[in-house]
Amino acid sequence: MSESASDRIRSGESWKEFCAAIEAAGSIILAEGAPDDVQTRAEGFRYLSRLARVALEAFVEHADPLAPVLFRPVHETVKMGADNPDNHYLWAAISGEQGYRIRGRRGSVHYLGFGTYAGFYGGGPRRATGYLEGSDLVCDPDGSFELQIACQRPEGAVNWLPAEPDSAQLIVRQTFLDHERERAAELLIERLGGDGRPSPLTAERLDAGLGQAGRLVLGAASLFSSWAEQFRSHVNELPEFDPETSLAAGGDPHIVYYHSYWALEPGQALQIDFTPPECQHWNFQLDNHWMESLDYRYFRVWLNKHTAEAGPEGRVRIVVAHEDPGCPNWIQTAGHRFGTMCLRWVRPAEKVQPRCRVLPLEELRP
Repeated sequence: MSESASDRIRSGESWKEFCAAIEAAGSIILAEGAPDDVQTRAEGFRYLSRLARVALEAFVEHADPLAPVLFRPVHETVKMGADNPDNHYLWAAISGEQGYRIRGRRGSVHYLGFGTYAGFYGGGPRRATGYLEGSDLVCDPDGSFELQIACQRPEGAVNWLPAEPDSAQLIVRQTFLDHERERAAELLIERLGGDGRPSPLTAERLDAGLGQAGRLVLGAASLFSSWAEQFRSHVNELPEFDPETSLAAGGDPHIVYYHSYWALEPGQALQIDFTPPECQHWNFQLDNHWMESLDYRYFRVWLNKHTAEAGPEGRVRIVVAHEDPGCPNWIQTAGHRFGTMCLRWVRPAEKVQPRCRVLPLEELRP
C-alpha cells in the first residue's frame, strides 16, 4: 500500500526524495566527458543551486493555480537553456480547468508574447498549448488591455490566450531592443471567480511541489547538458537548431535558433558574418558550458538588432575574442575559454546561415 502525502510529509520522505534528486543532479556535473576544470565545475554546482532556487519558487512558493502570481523565473542570477539577455521572463502557475484574466498596459517593449504550456523539464513532455503575440493584442488608446486565458474563448473576450485541460504554466516573454528607453509591460493576473488568496498549504501540495522541484532540477540539468555535448560536435560553427527539439523544450515557436559550441585559445578570435534577414528582432549571445548566459550585467557578451553596428548593405560582423580586437561588435568571453553560444532570428522573412571562422586576433587589429 502506497504512503499517503500526509505520511510522506510526516516521515520526511518527501524531503529526502527532493534532496536525493539534487544529489543525483550533481552526477551530471561530474559526468565522464564533462569539462573538469575548476571554473566549469564551480559554475556547474552554482547552476544546480540556481535551478533549485527557481524550482522551489515555482513549485512550492508560487504553485497554487487558484491564486497565481507572476514572478521572474530566469534573470541575472538564475539562468538556463541559453536564457536571452534581452528577455524579461515571467511565469505563473495555472490550471486548464480554470479561467484567468490578465490586466495590464502594453508598454513600449519591442516584443511581447504570452504562452500556455503543459509539462516541464523532468515532468513529462513539455509543449505549448496556446500562444498570443503582443502585436495581436487589442489595446485601448492608453495601452491598457485585458487578456483572458481559457480552453474555450469566453463570450465577449476581445483578447484570448488558448489553454488546454492539461495546461499548467503561463510564460510571458518581453524582449527588449533598447534596454534604456523601452518600458516593460505592466501585468497582473487573477483567477476568474477567485478572491486572490492562496489556499492553505496541504501535505498533498507540498509533497507534489517538492517532487516537481526535484524533477525540474534533475531534468533541466540533464537536458541542457546533453545539448551542450551535442554542440561540441560542431565547435565554432553555428548550424540551425532542430525546431521540433526547440518546441519540445518550450522554445518560442516564432524564433529560428542557431545553437553551438565555441572554444578559443589565447590570441584567437571567432569571426561571425551575416546579413540579418528582415525580422522583428535578432541577437547573438555567449554562454558557458551549462548553457547559462555569461554575466551580461558587467560584460558585453551579447548584441542585438539595435546595439550591433552594421556595415555596407546591412552586413554584420561579430568578433568573439578574449582581448579587445579594436573593431566593432566585440563579444567578451568574460574569463571563459569555451562554452555554448546562440543566435536567434525572431519572425524572420527567411533563414540566413551565418558564416564562422577562427583566425589570429592580430589579423583583426586595425
